[in-house]
Amino acid sequence: MIYYLSLLKDVYSPFNVLQYITFRSGGAFLTALIVSLVLGKPFIEFLKRVKIQQAVREYGPQTHLAKAGTPTMGGLLILFSMLVSTLLWARLDNRFILMTMSVAVYLGFVGFLDDYRKWMRHHPSGGISDAAKMGAAIVLSLGVAVALYMNPPNASYATRINIPYLKNVYVDLGALYVPFVLMVLVGASNAVNLTDGLDGLAVGTLLVSAMTFALLAYVAGHIKISSYLKIIFVPGAGELTVYLSAMAGACLGFLWYNGYPAQIFMGDTGSLFLGGSIGSVALFIKQELLLVLVGGIFVAEAMSVILQVGSVRLRKGKRIFRMAPLHHHFEVGGMPETKVTIRFWIVAIILSLTALSSLKLR
Repeated sequence: MIYYLSLLKDVYSPFNVLQYITFRSGGAFLTALIVSLVLGKPFIEFLKRVKIQQAVREYGPQTHLAKAGTPTMGGLLILFSMLVSTLLWARLDNRFILMTMSVAVYLGFVGFLDDYRKWMRHHPSGGISDAAKMGAAIVLSLGVAVALYMNPPNASYATRINIPYLKNVYVDLGALYVPFVLMVLVGASNAVNLTDGLDGLAVGTLLVSAMTFALLAYVAGHIKISSYLKIIFVPGAGELTVYLSAMAGACLGFLWYNGYPAQIFMGDTGSLFLGGSIGSVALFIKQELLLVLVGGIFVAEAMSVILQVGSVRLRKGKRIFRMAPLHHHFEVGGMPETKVTIRFWIVAIILSLTALSSLKLR
């Protein structure tokens, strides 16, 4: 909304600065940060009053039993902060902004239903079924895939994906692009969900991912810079920098309350839509494979669960990890929760810097 004040630049010249994505991104970051910080404490108190609390799985690490009773559904705070900030600072006539916000609201609602049912049944496994969550994610993914197939970000690369670090090397997926979109969106949302197991782990890692993709989106949407760096130019993608800056600000504000010892958890309400947002942005800016690197922590967490389940089933109960997801493996091994979280953050930063290096190493 604020962007449209730039139309009055002839009346008041300082309004001209609102045309710039960089300025509005900074405004979006600060707005989301302030909203989440200001509303965080009263929101936590509200959740305590209505007793919307975390139920801890009995078969998890024993140290986590003390977390029982911590308010959950904190994803609502992140989502609200993001949407308010985005609506204020982004161009609302940008299709990528509208699509990404739609993905966030849809997955946020699915996550909310899951958390709500867990709360009503007072059991960590009492949410909506995995099949229902998967079905909802597939419906969304098919909708996004069809939209991108019919109106691609860049028509010359409609079904082609870029191979990072290689100059002008692409793979044309053809009809396989639709299941590829499904894999990216479903995989991203569920991987973040699996990572959300330690205080501050998921939201801190998401903060790094959001800032990284904010830069990638800006580059992809800038015709001169994208041409110089030999990456796919996507008209209008730069506006996603505003959305991702709002996400980063909201995540940072939430981390204030979610850091160890956590006063609130995001729950599925937050993890599903945050993962889906990052996945959708990767698709919109045609940097799908970089998502694997930027979100390396999320990939490792998801793969640890897949490998663990496969090993138990195929090797008669034998495990690869002490406990899955991966963060529990280190925690059960004796590493303090805070150290696991900080080291995962460090790895996430290293992976993001490695991903950004692909812009020049082509």
